[in-house]
Order: sequence, then structure tokens, then C-alpha cells
Amino acid sequence: MSIPKVGVRFTTYESVANRMKDENGKMTRPQTVMAGLMAGVSEAIFVVTPMETIKVKFIHDWVISPTPQYRGFVHGVSKIIQQQGISGIYKGLVPTIAKQGTNQMIRFFVYGECEKFIQGDDKNKQLTKLQRFMCGALAGSASVIGNTPIDVVKTRMQGLESHKYKNSIDCAYQIATKEGILSFYSGVMPRLVRVSMDVAFVFTLYHEVNKLLDKIWKTN
Repeated sequence: MSIPKVGVRFTTYESVANRMKDENGKMTRPQTVMAGLMAGVSEAIFVVTPMETIKVKFIHDWVISPTPQYRGFVHGVSKIIQQQGISGIYKGLVPTIAKQGTNQMIRFFVYGECEKFIQGDDKNKQLTKLQRFMCGALAGSASVIGNTPIDVVKTRMQGLESHKYKNSIDCAYQIATKEGILSFYSGVMPRLVRVSMDVAFVFTLYHEVNKLLDKIWKTN
């Protein structure tokens, strides 16, 4: 799922950013936030929600259910659609949009600010691979801290026990009142390590691929 997700994310971001940039190719902070938000919303709708819903349902079916009903990926997807329609693989769309939107909004903003800090007064300064990696790791960490509660709600809404909740707001309310506020940050440390490394590699590779394409594919 990573390749189509990253593809949709950066394609949307670049498309939105190119429309917002001034004559010097610069964007304001609010514009960077908006471009990141749109990138996250796009990947949530076109990639993340259906794949995450299917993944969570499969995990709950195979691990939690005493009598698993899905015999494999194709059988599972077809049965979900047969029983619940297309909406069955779009459970938790709203919290997923909120998660991915805030994810990319935070990541692109923090990465951009980190890049500006390193460049200082020299806006044409190119960051090293290590500097881009560190900026990406920082951006990933910030996004985890900022939206882990949304991710917890999203996962609950996409599971087999989603029927317990009226909607995402009711889910968040029940978690807060029955399990406590700290439940919104359950499993945050493993996710923090994984996401920070993932984002660090993605941003670094993205810029390296861009530099390579600039050399072999000349544009006006």
C-alpha cells in the first residue's frame, strides 16, 4: 500500500503547491499547511481508507473471532462487499481523512520549517541527505504526537466491533469516559519509532528521485 499512498500524496501536494507558489517559487506557511492537508485527504479517499478497513477487518477476524469468516484476501473483500456494499470498505472514512489530513499537514509543515532553519539566510542552500533524513524523522515524530488519538478512533471504527459506536465522535467519547484519556496514546512509542523512520526515508528518497529526474528529464 505504501507505493500508491506515497504516489497520491506527493502528486497531490506538488499539484496544489504549484498553484499556490509565487513568482519566486515560494509558499507561505498557511499555504504549505493547506497543500499538506489536501495531500492527506486525497490519499485517505483513494488509497488508505479501503485498504486500512480491509486490513483491520482481516486482523480482527483472524485474531479475535473464534470462527474466522474470511478464507483469504479475495474471499474476504468479496464477502465484505456482498454483506455491506461498497460502503463496507469505506468504514471510518471521516476519521481516516482526519488522520491522513493532519498527518500530512503536520509533516509537510514541520519538514518545510526544518529545511528553512537549516538553510538560514541562504535560501538556495541544498540540504545533505543526512539533513533531509533528520528533518523527515522530526516531521514523522511530530505527526505521531499530533494525531495518534485520531488513529485510535479510526482503528476502532474500522474494526469488527465498530457497531458499538454510533459514529466517530461517540467512539472518542466512549474511549475517553470508559478507558481514560491515556488510551488515546496506547502503543504510541512503537508507532513513533516506525513512523519517524518511514517518513525520514520517504522524504529523503523523494528529493533524491527528484534530483535524478531533473538530470535525465529536462523541462522548461
